[in-house]
Amino acid sequence: MIKYDRLWTTLKAKNISQYRLIKDYGIDKAQLHRLRKNMVVKTLILDTLCRILDCKIEDIMEYVPDNTN
Repeated sequence: MIKYDRLWTTLKAKNISQYRLIKDYGIDKAQLHRLRKNMVVKTLILDTLCRILDCKIEDIMEYVPDNTN
């Protein structure tokens, strides 16, 4: 499973709010909702977030293996 928990930590560290992502950078509210729920998002959104936050992809997402065998 891909998890976006690191995104929220990075946003806080960079002092950028979700409101600012929406208003200043044009990130869609629906995409932020999908990120909060660890749902599928477009790679374009991930690329845009990395550019806005000046970070690597590892700073906003991580792979966590499922516990199923």
